[in-house]
Amino acid sequence: MKLSLAHSPDSDDAFMFYGLAKGHVPTGGLEITHVLKDIQTLNEEARRGVHEITAISFHAWPHVADRYALMPCGGSIGDGYGPLLVAREPLAPSEVARKRVAIPGTLTTAYLALRLFAPGAETRVVPFDRILDEVREGRADVGLVIHEGQLTYGGEGLHKVADLGAWWKEETSLPLPLGGNAVRRDLGEELMQRLTRLVRETVRFSLAHRQDALAYAMSFARGMDPGVADRFVGMWVNEMTLDCGERGRRAVQELYDRGHAAGVLPRAVRADFVAA
Repeated sequence: MKLSLAHSPDSDDAFMFYGLAKGHVPTGGLEITHVLKDIQTLNEEARRGVHEITAISFHAWPHVADRYALMPCGGSIGDGYGPLLVAREPLAPSEVARKRVAIPGTLTTAYLALRLFAPGAETRVVPFDRILDEVREGRADVGLVIHEGQLTYGGEGLHKVADLGAWWKEETSLPLPLGGNAVRRDLGEELMQRLTRLVRETVRFSLAHRQDALAYAMSFARGMDPGVADRFVGMWVNEMTLDCGERGRRAVQELYDRGHAAGVLPRAVRADFVAA
């Protein structure tokens, strides 16, 4: 059986799927093709059910909940840290609501968190790897930074305005769930559970073979310094990636409840995780 597994071409995703990509995790006869695309594209493709397994922003999932169930593993969850707001000059967090903010996509969880943090901010979508340039070159007042820019913005001469993961934890005492994995419902419950266990096993293998997995991930690190890549992977692939647990599930539901109350999510939704 051929299946498509889609994830972003980022070092943390490459790290967690190392075991599967290199054949170290048995698939039991399943033929899995890895498809690498940016998260905004994957969010849009999930609307059409393009891939059997896909990385997805937690913000995007309510829009495809009828087609996909969430996996409790493979997620990127920041416990006290998350997307950053950065600017050319020091800026008070309260000023963001009156600024132009470059964002990486309207279906990203970073955007949902921004809408909860500063509802009045004017936003414009920019490819995630151009956001620091947009701010530095004056086309945006503030940048909403995801991926490795969270660690490299200082080298661009920019200043941190706020860490939305830290703000969220102060607000809720919960971690901020950013990206997860979802599996198509039409595969049936048994295969959905089997694929969920497979994703958990590739994460487990990568954590157990960290140096090899990190070396593989470096080929996706867009020229990142190895030390920075190691820190970045450590932030986003950890025990909560193996299983988000009860606390992670509560965090996802809190995000959905607040997003709906704020009018960002069009309807109330219950987070639905595969039982595996």
